[in-house]
Amino acid sequence: MLTGSIRSQIDQIWNAFWSGGVSNPISVIEQITYLLFIKRLDDLQLVEEARAEQLGKPIARRIFPEGVDPKGETYDNLRWSRFKNFEAREMMRVVDEHVFPFLREMGETGSSYGTHMKDARLGFSNPNLLAKVVEMLDQVPMDDRDTKGDVYEYMLGKIASAGTNGQFRTPRHIIDLMVNLMKPTPQDVICDPAAGTCGFLVGAGEYIRDHHPQALRNAEARKHFHNGMFHGFDFDSTMLRIGAMNMTLHGVENPDVSYRDSLAEEHNTDAGAYSLILANPPFAGSLDYDTTAKDLLKIVKTKKTELLFLALFLRLLRTGGRAAVVVPDGVLFGSSTAHKALRRMLIEDHKLEAIVKLPSGVFRPYAGVSCAIVIFTKTGVGGTEDVWFYDMTADGFSLDDKRTPLLDAAKLGPVPEEALTGDEHAKNNLPDILARWDDLAAEADRPRTAQSFMVKAEEIAATGSWDLSLNRYKEVEHAEVEHESPAAIIAELRAIEVEIAKGLDWLEEMLA
Repeated sequence: MLTGSIRSQIDQIWNAFWSGGVSNPISVIEQITYLLFIKRLDDLQLVEEARAEQLGKPIARRIFPEGVDPKGETYDNLRWSRFKNFEAREMMRVVDEHVFPFLREMGETGSSYGTHMKDARLGFSNPNLLAKVVEMLDQVPMDDRDTKGDVYEYMLGKIASAGTNGQFRTPRHIIDLMVNLMKPTPQDVICDPAAGTCGFLVGAGEYIRDHHPQALRNAEARKHFHNGMFHGFDFDSTMLRIGAMNMTLHGVENPDVSYRDSLAEEHNTDAGAYSLILANPPFAGSLDYDTTAKDLLKIVKTKKTELLFLALFLRLLRTGGRAAVVVPDGVLFGSSTAHKALRRMLIEDHKLEAIVKLPSGVFRPYAGVSCAIVIFTKTGVGGTEDVWFYDMTADGFSLDDKRTPLLDAAKLGPVPEEALTGDEHAKNNLPDILARWDDLAAEADRPRTAQSFMVKAEEIAATGSWDLSLNRYKEVEHAEVEHESPAAIIAELRAIEVEIAKGLDWLEEMLA
């Protein structure tokens, strides 16, 4: 659990970097990731050494070799538990000249621990800053998995609060909502083709731990959880490092977090490989045909990245696979041939299940663009009957750049600790979305004037453009308002003019 004192410790580490001249939040989290990684390597070897001593056998897996490195430094000095006691300048020498080359060597040899460390560099040259940060990180209690994950999440949250310097990060409560809507199972193979910090994969992993604890007791299921369930791709090496560490600290031992330009590379090797896709991909505008994967252009011929990502999801899902993805509103009503073709495909070739319209401020301070969550299942033979629409108007936070919580922490998120009253629902719609999604049969009778309702696939097809914008189907109740007749209003104005004239006469007499 992330206590107030741990938050304070993390804040102090962050401030130490800031005052030490490392001010870019991405650089700070990157340097902390390196240091946590170095500490984890030592922790793993300490566990192996303790096990070997207990069993009276040699160490089964040695991370730090015996002897000295190519520059003559003993490998033992490269361990966190050793160099943390060194004087600041000596610590800087060992870490900069020996530990980081060791990390890069691990990356080049393809070690599962070092894959994302091939380009690792210490990003500052202040010995006192290094000694201070090592000491502070060493004092953060990260003994259990929950705390490790929470600490890293808290650090990632600082990227979000860093405004324009940070990456476009999906708010945690929106990730939780999408994960709870999709209810991942221990058998799922989950992919995020634009993984970033791996927030969706972490959310899915935590859901499975909470709802399917038996998945980690069975040897085969545990092997699948740690080695085959989670797949995240990105083309930003910094994000890959951060994402891989995020998964590691949340207790997933060997996730597939790897480099890939998802829209540019062919997908023959993993087409149809995944049973669940959770994603909020970046929408960067347009790509050239020449740089776009040809297998995606076969699905939909367009340069629009938001449409290409939807084509990618269809390509990667296996038949029966499900997806919950964030798209900009334009995907729902765009008038180009590609827009219509993709919407027709979702409705007539596959099973479109829901459109959850998000309030336009949900991704502030990065962007005010309106977005929606699209939920569908890849069938290849159609199956869309009724599409569920939900008009989310509040997510528990103010919709301005400050994103201030509108309720107590216990009443935020899709599964709050305390039940919400009717007034509080107006500030946080997420629990209502989950409750209604779990009882869709009851939604059939709701009027089009309600916050959620069903629309027949035939009605959507009859628009001719397969329009999926909520406003197309939502009805607005107009209350009758009675106004006074024009004659009565004119009479009232004349009476007021008489009053004014009398007042002026009285004032004139007073001044005479």
